[in-house]
Amino acid sequence: MRDWQVIYSDDQEHRVDIVKAVLDDKGLSPVKINKQVSQHGFGNFEIFVSPDHVIRAIRIIKEEIKF
Repeated sequence: MRDWQVIYSDDQEHRVDIVKAVLDDKGLSPVKINKQVSQHGFGNFEIFVSPDHVIRAIRIIKEEIKF
């Protein structure tokens, strides 16, 4: 996972879970990382994908997910 890239970041975990589920359904095997620094919700959750899936993942997010 060393070369994987962040393709989505949000402080709202439910949004990140939706993005991850959509990308999972498309077979991209995304990974969600909790980057919040405290229990008070400071920081973000991030979605990572492999370098081979970056362009496809970004396109899927832009075309299929509307928040």
